[in-house]
Amino acid sequence: MFVLVLGGLLLLVLGGCGCVYWAARGDAPRWARGVARATLLGSELAGSASRASRSRRDGGDE
Repeated sequence: MFVLVLGGLLLLVLGGCGCVYWAARGDAPRWARGVARATLLGSELAGSASRASRSRRDGGDE
């Protein structure tokens, strides 16, 4: 069951990356641009969460 969940998550990530590429080319439909926007937002949120946890673990604000 766990493998199926990870496989589904991998398909979603790859689909999001494909939509980002498609939107960057400029000829993507509206739904693909929306998926690309959501993918980029998710990556920004994950990056900021990673930076925040790293700064807490290191012991201070920089």
